[in-house]
Amino acid sequence: MRLCSLVAPLLVFALAAASVPIAAAAAGMGSTAAVAPAFAASKIVLVGDSTTAVQGGWGPSFCAQHVTSFLSCVNLARGGRSTANYRAEGSWELALKELRSGGYRQVVVLIQFGHNDQPGKPGRSTDLATEFPANLRRYVAEARAAGAMPVLVTPLTRRQFERGQLLDDLGPWAEATRAVARELQVPLIDLHARSRALVQGMGPVLAMRLAQRPADPQQVIAAQSGTTIGKTPAQTLPSSSSPSPSSKMPEAASVPAATATATAQDNASAEPMGQAKLAFDYTHLGPEGADVFAAIIADELARHVPALRPLLIP
Repeated sequence: MRLCSLVAPLLVFALAAASVPIAAAAAGMGSTAAVAPAFAASKIVLVGDSTTAVQGGWGPSFCAQHVTSFLSCVNLARGGRSTANYRAEGSWELALKELRSGGYRQVVVLIQFGHNDQPGKPGRSTDLATEFPANLRRYVAEARAAGAMPVLVTPLTRRQFERGQLLDDLGPWAEATRAVARELQVPLIDLHARSRALVQGMGPVLAMRLAQRPADPQQVIAAQSGTTIGKTPAQTLPSSSSPSPSSKMPEAASVPAATATATAQDNASAEPMGQAKLAFDYTHLGPEGADVFAAIIADELARHVPALRPLLIP
């Protein structure tokens, strides 16, 4: 009887003590729902033409090599698109859905057009003085309304030379993009200026390495003279093995300067609309070219959008 009288209070005390951690645990379980996630990722959406797109552009290299796991990278650029037909076909609406998707700390959209806004491209061309800047303004306004930060990107240079000087057929579209960025106070990546400086420094022969495929022999010979040429007829190709941009070049005198000058811009007017292709030209990028220009994009983006710097890989 006396033993029971001693054990009973001890048992009550033990049960009371045990209830304290249980209650604390229960309180803790109730509070976990209010705790913020360990991290909130950010997102970049790429919008533009083939010079950004999955095939032939810098976009794949940028997404694969220059973003951390805390930065989602979505490439919605499409070959053959201008500021007009990218919207008309519904691609911009898809981009807006990505911008509005939610769950991200910050969403940034890079917008690069110009190549297909040039004249002579039915269904794509826009008026440089009116339509092109108006289209860019509308993209900026709608991106902001979707809660994203728009970043304008000037068009990537083509790599055509005349007498050793890089041609600048995209300069007016680059300047129009700069003007809209200034007007609307939008961050600007001046890819046109930086790519022109880099390609001019490389020269016409070395710059051929940036393309998707090797140039044909006559194109390499012409580049040795300082003036690039477009496609050459099959019958003009020599039967010997093709010289490469990194090897010793034959004498360039075999390509008349007049012929080279007349065909220097063939590539600009003959680009197909979004057709998948792997060929040499002076516009699109192979792996080496994509790596070179993706690094420029990452560098410029870190400078102009400092909040993304910790999420970018140089």
